[in-house]
Amino acid sequence: MTVMDKLKQMLKGHENKAGQGIDKAGDFVDDRTQSKYSSQVDTAQDKLRGQLGSDRQDPPQS
Repeated sequence: MTVMDKLKQMLKGHENKAGQGIDKAGDFVDDRTQSKYSSQVDTAQDKLRGQLGSDRQDPPQS
């Protein structure tokens, strides 16, 4: 089991919180780098949301 698989398993059901964390981390990096790498940060955020499933708009099914 890879690290990404473990993260997905831990975050299952908390995709919205994971998305908020990704946004907060990206904002932190943008702030620290004075938005010099904002396009790269945005791309990384999008890819990470896709990997973790936090890009879905519908609530999880129970």
